[in-house]
Amino acid sequence: MKLRVPLPLLLVCVAAAARGDYCEVNKCHNGGTCVTGVGDDPFLCICADGFTGDTCDATENGPCSPNPCRNDGACEVVTHTRRGDVFSEYVCKCQPGFEGPHCQINVNDCMGQPCKNGGVCRDLDGDYACQCQSPYVGKQCQLRCISLLGMEGGAIDESQISASSVHFGILGLQRWGPELARLNNQGIVNAWSSAPHDKNPWIEIDLQKKMRLSGIITQGASRMGTAEFVKAFKVASSFDGKSYTVFRGEGQKKDKVFVGNVDNDGTKTNLFDPPIVAQFLRIVPVICRKACTLRMELMGCELNVYSNTAGCTETLGMKSRLISDEKVSASSAHRTWGIDTFTWLPHYARLDRQGKTNAWSAASNNQSEWLQVDLDTPKRITGIITQGAKDFGVVQFVSAFKVAYSDDGQAWKVVQDVTTNTDKIFQGNIDNNTHKKNMFDPPVLRPPGALPAVGVERAHHRAHGAARLQRVNTPLHRRRDLLHTPRLDGPAFISSC
Repeated sequence: MKLRVPLPLLLVCVAAAARGDYCEVNKCHNGGTCVTGVGDDPFLCICADGFTGDTCDATENGPCSPNPCRNDGACEVVTHTRRGDVFSEYVCKCQPGFEGPHCQINVNDCMGQPCKNGGVCRDLDGDYACQCQSPYVGKQCQLRCISLLGMEGGAIDESQISASSVHFGILGLQRWGPELARLNNQGIVNAWSSAPHDKNPWIEIDLQKKMRLSGIITQGASRMGTAEFVKAFKVASSFDGKSYTVFRGEGQKKDKVFVGNVDNDGTKTNLFDPPIVAQFLRIVPVICRKACTLRMELMGCELNVYSNTAGCTETLGMKSRLISDEKVSASSAHRTWGIDTFTWLPHYARLDRQGKTNAWSAASNNQSEWLQVDLDTPKRITGIITQGAKDFGVVQFVSAFKVAYSDDGQAWKVVQDVTTNTDKIFQGNIDNNTHKKNMFDPPVLRPPGALPAVGVERAHHRAHGAARLQRVNTPLHRRRDLLHTPRLDGPAFISSC
């Protein structure tokens, strides 16, 4: 009798037999255990610790590979306790500006209103940017870029000022040249005035390096009893003194015309919004009263050319006395006629100081004398402003000097000339009262500690500046018949950050 087996039952038996062979032919690697599969999988490998894959041939990196955290979050395994082939826990360490289990949520970084002084905040991925109102700059608009750049004070040299033409008055005896265009300049001839035939007058300042310019103060003058001033003007700027761009307001298509003065002696302040970044600034009169006659001052700050951000132009405090008397020291101090009352003490070395003894002066004329300032906290020093003085009618000033700096007041480093790799010799003053500005390129970075300022032979010195004056070795040149008297601030300390 022939046995009949149902077809479905036969197929199941054949399949089961085939499955039973898989764990003998396809062995699991690295100590894995092969078991008969279920459903569509003919077999399964249970892998040993540290291995993964269908046949346990891949190294297991845990739950952090691949990285489940987004936006550059860092994945960290909390515990290596396992349940079968699965790690139990991991956590994502998010970058600033992101949150969530997988750092998937972009936090609004403007929620805390980080922008100061009217700045407008724009949220970025993990960061924010502030659009600052002039004259404020900085990451949070916390810095005022509004230092006076030196037209009035004399830090801008006559050679840096030029003009399209010059007016000559009284049969050519009066020269109203561009070098006279200094705010509050005094005298009968005390301003720049263009020639009568000049139909397109302008006056220009070469700042000698890229600067951030935030505004201008203008003033007219009086000639032969007649008030003359610029009623309206434009501003053009350039990086090279050849190609110029006329200033336009934010989002404007037309050149901006600034409102000027209404009389010959009052001042008018105009801010540049946005600030102008340039080396050359040209003032172009549009409407003038009687003649295009001008005195002015520029406002702005140093520019960090590496990051295109505001640098340091604020003075450090010699003139304002923010730097206290006890922070200023020197190698010696001169006494006029040997009288203690007329001692030229180190802390007298403050820019524009008044009085009979209004500067520091060394006791002897030799190159071992120095003036030193302790800045207390780390500073980025960008320059120094120096000034001479008079000792009972005798003009005295420092005509050349070196600058040195120190971390501890013991070991000193002299500022180097980057072109010659030798000690940098800075040009000093040419008279007793004019300001002389010297910039440090690159700026000097000074940690806490003593910071000598200007070292002079018998020097009377006043200073102020936008940078710190490191210890300045004694002046190298001097007038034989004069003492050298230093006053500082700014460039005895120009600016720092």
